[in-house]
Amino acid sequence: MTDTIATTPSGVTSLSPFTQGLQAGVLRYQQCATCGAPQTLARYACRQCGSDRLAWCTAAGGGRVFACTVVTRAPSDEFRALAPYTLVLVDLDEGFRLMAHAHPGVQIGDAVTVEFFEHQGRNLIRFVPQPVEPAFPPTP
Repeated sequence: MTDTIATTPSGVTSLSPFTQGLQAGVLRYQQCATCGAPQTLARYACRQCGSDRLAWCTAAGGGRVFACTVVTRAPSDEFRALAPYTLVLVDLDEGFRLMAHAHPGVQIGDAVTVEFFEHQGRNLIRFVPQPVEPAFPPTP
């Protein structure tokens, strides 16, 4: 799904489609209309080809954990109540990488899917493990 792009008067792309998506429980990213390259957050030009023809798209939310860490000492009072918490870098199926919270115990290489949780009045992203399908169907 492609949404319209929002730009500021200076021509720099606004983050509002991303943050509005979070509030609606939708993960959005930019995709270049010229070369198709995806990118996270907001840029004024494609990082691949330099085109300014960027559109906001909705991600399906699936991906694989590239890196993870457990934060035991929150960087601010805002996140102290969440500590300890897991942060991950996830390579989304659409081809971009995103940092977000994750379910405890998530490990590098795990298949994950996005969910949202409310913290201090705003939605944040959390990746949770995808259910593992059995290798063989159960016998009757």
